[in-house]
Amino acid sequence: MPDLDGLQATRQIREASPNTKVVVLTMHESDQMVHRVLEAGALGYVLKSDLAANLVKAVKDVSAGRLFLTPRVSDIVLKGFLNSADQTDPATQTRARPTPREVEIIRLLAEGKANKVIAANLGITIRTVETHRARIMVKLGLHSLAGLLHYAIRQKIVTLPDPSE
Repeated sequence: MPDLDGLQATRQIREASPNTKVVVLTMHESDQMVHRVLEAGALGYVLKSDLAANLVKAVKDVSAGRLFLTPRVSDIVLKGFLNSADQTDPATQTRARPTPREVEIIRLLAEGKANKVIAANLGITIRTVETHRARIMVKLGLHSLAGLLHYAIRQKIVTLPDPSE
């Protein structure tokens, strides 16, 4: 875009029309950029390399008010989360952190998978998926999937590079 980047455009769109739902189409594959875009108010993040396989689903999910990250973007975010969790200082290590199974559930939720699909993928019941999801939210004091991703960003679990670099 000649005058604005996607991050600035997202901020301006959300300021001018808070009910507008934004899907960002980008080539940037960094957990920091995903974090910044979600903080700016986008509900979808699609890599240009994943466009053909994911654009229609992204638009449908976001128009329904659900967060959408391609599987590749979900992996990038979770790797950033796990890498920074390993590097936290001792004072924050006592805070409740997701178990490996909870991280797996978080990843599948971030990919936009329904509880039924997660249950089938993991060989567990839908009720068990719902229980994991509820415990994750309680453990982290959150109320939505978007809140879960924002939490990781706010707590600097995921750090974003400066887009001008």
